[in-house]
Amino acid sequence: MINSQDIKNGTCIRLDGKLYFCIEFLHVKPGKGNTIMRTKLKSVVDGRVLERRFNIGEKLEDVRVERRPYQYSYNEGEHYHFLNQETWEDVIIDKSLINGVDYLKEGEMVDVVSDASTETVLFAELPVKVQLKITYTEPGLKGDTATNTLKPATVETGATVRVPLFIEEGEIIEVNTLDGSYVGRVR
Repeated sequence: MINSQDIKNGTCIRLDGKLYFCIEFLHVKPGKGNTIMRTKLKSVVDGRVLERRFNIGEKLEDVRVERRPYQYSYNEGEHYHFLNQETWEDVIIDKSLINGVDYLKEGEMVDVVSDASTETVLFAELPVKVQLKITYTEPGLKGDTATNTLKPATVETGATVRVPLFIEEGEIIEVNTLDGSYVGRVR
């Protein structure tokens, strides 16, 4: 159990039987009354954000989580197989629990977050930026670079990314896995 004033960004708590990560917090001292803690909590299961207030000193059930590096091996439909880098055991994670799954390529390292007490996998997340090779894109028109126009490009994982007109097939680009946006060209 932790006190509500001990909540920080990244703290995992169990609330109404569900797991939430704190993504934002603020101590509020109104002119009258008790100090409160205003938080934004993100659900581990469905990703919804919940705003919740707690009185200072209120007891909450905290969940100890562990982050471990795993290497992606292969997938069978909706089930993705990862290799634990410490014990070399194969772990199967459902597609819905992987953040940025469209940009996951074979051999990629991911962080798997699990509940330390029950050893259940909460979610897996890719690095914020990954490098991917363009497998197909339409050629850009010469002289059409004055505007900030984007075109669709297919990367090696099969996902589609909007890239600037000067990007050509075979180039390696950096992609943001949180929103799927083009970051830059890798030289």
